[in-house]
Amino acid sequence: MTGTEKTSENAKIALFIAIIILLSVTPLGYISLGIINATTIQMPVIIGAVLFGWKKGAFLGGVFGITSLIKNTVQPNLTSFVFSPFVPVFGEESGSFFAIIISLLPRIMIGIVAAGVFALLSKTKLSAAVKSAAAGFCGSLTNTVLVMGGIYLFFGESYSAAKEMAYETLLATVAATITGTGITEAVISAVACGAVCAALIKYTKKTRT
Repeated sequence: MTGTEKTSENAKIALFIAIIILLSVTPLGYISLGIINATTIQMPVIIGAVLFGWKKGAFLGGVFGITSLIKNTVQPNLTSFVFSPFVPVFGEESGSFFAIIISLLPRIMIGIVAAGVFALLSKTKLSAAVKSAAAGFCGSLTNTVLVMGGIYLFFGESYSAAKEMAYETLLATVAATITGTGITEAVISAVACGAVCAALIKYTKKTRT
């Protein structure tokens, strides 16, 4: 990669970072679907991973995670303790280190999984749109599964108490969230990322010829 290409790529990454921050601080980060809100902040992470590879995708996912940690710290809600170590765990006096894991790891894995799926499918004759859509679906669902799994594993009883639900019903709630909100977000990501990535890949090929 030449110096000019490196500068151009860094500028594009900076643009993706700006988009992630914008989505994190505005209602644009969520799409209202009536009874649920579908997160959209994972989309620039996925698109960046498809275009620039897993390392850049993981980095953008880390940015997403940091914005989540900051937002839950400065604008805490009843369950912000699962995303910020600076918010006391429900019923306790201090926060938990495990909140950092839930904030960062699932978001970093979005980029790694999305890039991996796209790279794997690149060995096939599938169109760029289909490969990108698959990356979008898998990347988004990875986030939901790891976040909800982390909540159940590290904060199960505290989260249940904060939500005023029986701990015994939490596993069913986690499964319902993954199959409901998680699948919905994944489908939206698949459609959006498939269309955007296909267009950007086509444009990139034209500019290089």
